Amino acid sequence: MLQRNIPPEITDAVDFNLQLKPCDIYALDNGIKVYSINAGAQEVTMVELVFFAGNCYEDQNIVAGTTNFLLKNGTTKKSAFAINEHFEYYGAHLNRHCYNETATITLHCLNKHLNTVLPVISELITDSIFPQEELAIYKQNQKQRLEVSLKKCDFVANRFIDEYLFGIDHPYGRYTSTADYEALNRDQVAGFYKDYYLNGECIIFVAGKLPADIQQQLNNVFGHLPLNKTATQQQVHTIQPAAQKKFNVINDENGVQGAIRIAREFPNRHHPDFIKSQVLNNIFGGFFGSRLMGNIREDKGYTYGIHSYFQNHIHNSAWMISTEAGRDVCEATITEVYKEMNLLKEELVDEDELLLVQNYMMGSILGDLDGPFQIIARWKNYVLNNLTDEYFYNSINTIKNITPEEIKMLAEKYLNPEDFYELLVI
Repeated sequence: MLQRNIPPEITDAVDFNLQLKPCDIYALDNGIKVYSINAGAQEVTMVELVFFAGNCYEDQNIVAGTTNFLLKNGTTKKSAFAINEHFEYYGAHLNRHCYNETATITLHCLNKHLNTVLPVISELITDSIFPQEELAIYKQNQKQRLEVSLKKCDFVANRFIDEYLFGIDHPYGRYTSTADYEALNRDQVAGFYKDYYLNGECIIFVAGKLPADIQQQLNNVFGHLPLNKTATQQQVHTIQPAAQKKFNVINDENGVQGAIRIAREFPNRHHPDFIKSQVLNNIFGGFFGSRLMGNIREDKGYTYGIHSYFQNHIHNSAWMISTEAGRDVCEATITEVYKEMNLLKEELVDEDELLLVQNYMMGSILGDLDGPFQIIARWKNYVLNNLTDEYFYNSINTIKNITPEEIKMLAEKYLNPEDFYELLVI
């Protein structure tokens, strides 16, 4: 019998024995690799097609993103309206996103309608026509959104800090302008579509309580497409960071708030310091109980929130501190950020603070393993970054066993104010 007067035993998250569910891997007739997680209780499936068709592959700015967005806006057989109506009728959700290296088409659907909606995705990949009127609407909407966004200091800060870190000609540092939209034409979009979707390189990730014939369904719909004939050739891009390190930009003479970005280039996930540095980052500014939050939000009241995080690109990464603060306290906020960097370099983290962060990180990983869609997202991250499940278990081991001395050494190596780019936009 349940004894309600006896409280349950409390177990620290660092004592959990977390396991990553293995994924099934198979290939379709045309060589497309499929990574599959069969789990969950609901009769729902997610199918995500990942194309190597991100910004890194375009010859002209915004062509990759435009192509990805307009995939859903018309084929020879269906208008944009008919395509959207088809997915809505079956309660399915189709989305697409374009990133630096990859672009995705993602479907969430009830299992019983999967064989009805999957063929339409195949149609989008092989028969999109990019109607001129749809492109015109897209360009007009994007220019209007850009005009509004450029009035916001945080939007401007995000654009400039990436440029300073990587250079305006690098995909990680490039941003859009009205002139880019004006220069865009349908032939460029159709050409990119032909090279990187119709004849491109693709990987499929599928998760959910999968139907027994999921492999056959995928093969029937996608296994005959002219994909994966040759590996996609990515352009070579050289990082060209800005020569100076400190920038002040006046975006609004009457602005009462400033956007602060403090950032440095950082190695990618394959570097031996990467996992350990995630622990250091969380202590510094990676969660609500971090030092930056405790000092600058809770103690000083300069900002509602301040965060430190890694921009996890595939080839390069960046360590970023981001916040918005009142115009009159922006300089003081920057000073306090550097103060916290120096404290981590000079003093050992105490055991209680380290245990708090370890528990937070382990709990976050546990949450990320809650359900088939979250599990396949982690596998997707590993596959696209050329990692294995060994990275997962190395991460767990590192979080559990890192010492204050190691954290101090990492701070001495990476948290040097002179290595950071500093940007204030008002």
